Amino acid sequence: MRTFKTIIVDDERLAREEVKRALKPHKEFFVVGEASNVDEAIKLIETEEPDIIFLDIHMPEKSGFDLLEELGAVPEVVFTTAYDQYAVKAFELNALDYLVKPLREERFAKTIEKVKQELVKKTKVTSGVLPMHRKIFIKDGENCHFIPLSDIRYIESLENYARLYFGNQKAMIKRSLNHLEEKLDPTVFFRANRSQIINIHFIQEIYPHFNNRLQIKLTTSETIDVSSRQSVKFKNWNSL
Repeated sequence: MRTFKTIIVDDERLAREEVKRALKPHKEFFVVGEASNVDEAIKLIETEEPDIIFLDIHMPEKSGFDLLEELGAVPEVVFTTAYDQYAVKAFELNALDYLVKPLREERFAKTIEKVKQELVKKTKVTSGVLPMHRKIFIKDGENCHFIPLSDIRYIESLENYARLYFGNQKAMIKRSLNHLEEKLDPTVFFRANRSQIINIHFIQEIYPHFNNRLQIKLTTSETIDVSSRQSVKFKNWNSL
């Protein structure tokens, strides 16, 4: 039986115990740790690399949303809270589910089935590169986004920040382009020039440009100029 590493994050001990009791009939879920605040949770998540976290939203000092922002790339998430006004925001972030405390057995069982269906799709990646199904959390001003890497069509550098373009939206993240390049799948994301990385799945057309450079048109009609060095690399990368 495949097991899924699970972490529970809640500032109330009784609430953590409640999630553990609810998980007991579901032997696939192995609780590898608990955290009572965001700082504890970050250390635990970085150490254990869980498949799923049950995350309280409303906590002192830093919220569950703050935790996701600090992690950057996060496991799958089920939000748990006593305050149902967060529900819309939780689903806007593409959380797997949202549970209101106290937990109800039937509702929890439905959540577990949804979580299992999602987790069994995942393939384990051990190279340090983030798998394409992974979602990253971005808090850009008052807006929060929980974005699958596969939805990002290109990224551009803004000094120590990067701007990600996805759907009809864009958002800033406090990461350098070099840092992001190290984490992204090199078979999907290509460094077009010093300031831009593109997702090749969004390429519509490729044109020859001046000085043997290439120009790439994305499916959204945006154009990206590929540097001379990277144009050579791109041609070699896509040759038999």
